[in-house]
Amino acid sequence: MFEKKTKSYTDLLGKTNRIVEGTIIKGDVFSASDVRIDGQLIGNFQTKSKIVIGPTGNIKGDIICKNADIEGIFEGKIQVQEILNVKSKAHIIGEVVCGKLSVEPGAEFSASCVMKPQVKNMSTDGKSEQEKTA
Repeated sequence: MFEKKTKSYTDLLGKTNRIVEGTIIKGDVFSASDVRIDGQLIGNFQTKSKIVIGPTGNIKGDIICKNADIEGIFEGKIQVQEILNVKSKAHIIGEVVCGKLSVEPGAEFSASCVMKPQVKNMSTDGKSEQEKTA
């Protein structure tokens, strides 16, 4: 009559992956859930969710994600479907394509920026699925 549904281990802890300070990853990373990077990634990153680059985080490569918070260093091209939050201690060099952009005073933002509020599905070539069919 009263069934108690047990939650999986990842549901209990949340579905956030972490790359901690002192960790260096070389290669491409794909994730379905949120990721926080406080270490270093040399390669491309793709998620259907949110990426957080912490104050000690450093990424050199391309990022495709739904949302992003950057407090560390990013060098490359980032495509954010919804909101990109750039914190005051962030350093961004490269290209930015996003739906909405928030930059705190003090951030180093040396990037070309294109805001596309109607971006639905980003792909690796930088065009949305809507643009490909047009």
